Amino acid sequence: MKIIENNRVFAFDSKNECVAEVMDGETVVFRTHDCFDNQLSEEGSCIGALNWDRINPATGPVYVQNAKAGDVLKVEILEIALDKQGVMCALPENGVLGSLVKEESVKRIQVKDGKVHFNDKLVFDVTPMIGVIGVAPENGSINCGTPGCHGGNMDNKRIKVGVSLYFPVFHEGAIFSLGDVHAAMGDGEVMVSGVEISAEVKVRLSVIKGISIETPMVENEEICGVIYSHEEIEKAVFHAVRIMNERVQENLGLSLNEAGMLLSAVGDLRFCQVVDPERTVMMCIPKKIMKSLF
Repeated sequence: MKIIENNRVFAFDSKNECVAEVMDGETVVFRTHDCFDNQLSEEGSCIGALNWDRINPATGPVYVQNAKAGDVLKVEILEIALDKQGVMCALPENGVLGSLVKEESVKRIQVKDGKVHFNDKLVFDVTPMIGVIGVAPENGSINCGTPGCHGGNMDNKRIKVGVSLYFPVFHEGAIFSLGDVHAAMGDGEVMVSGVEISAEVKVRLSVIKGISIETPMVENEEICGVIYSHEEIEKAVFHAVRIMNERVQENLGLSLNEAGMLLSAVGDLRFCQVVDPERTVMMCIPKKIMKSLF
């Protein structure tokens, strides 16, 4: 099994040099740094000393054999092993409450035995998830802090063990990377950070032929979801709902109107993050209604 480590990128780009080539269907382990590239791990380190060019690193990329432009890359999340310490921060003018934050603060948080020890009194379960994950975008370079149709910093808390993600492939080999793991993060990531943490992530990478998609999609035991990011959240909502409506029409044989009514009755629109340059939402439908995306 290949282990990908010690090579991090700070932008998704088809020009990034791949550090490994993996077979279609191969299982791969990625060792990741936290979203600050571990710059805040040591006591005494502070936001003011951060190198902001080293934010949201993704480990990789890898070249996936058999992946061609127009295909779909399926990514199954098999395992996420967390480090023993996470970090969070509050920053003036960042996040939903940024206008109220008068000074920056950093909080280092112990993570052990499946629990996040927020302080001496507040302890809660870890819910490991991946914030940054995706392929090289169709055009140019997109920094790892920005989400889009290639994936990137979607900060969707459902991207965890047991999920299958689907990405549009824009370039030969897909050029896949991942990073920005959280020990816990709520919908919205309203204070800019979840419990940011280094991790080891095991995934299976497979190529699907004969299907094309325009944006990442997700599937687990309970739901099928369409993820969409846009700088205007209303447009992100529109496109996530539009694309899911199209999936429902095709899979269940419904008209546009009927598919929309069904989504209005049983679907859920979820906000993944509202703090990045582009906002990310997900439109979901229960699997008891629609068994699969494709």
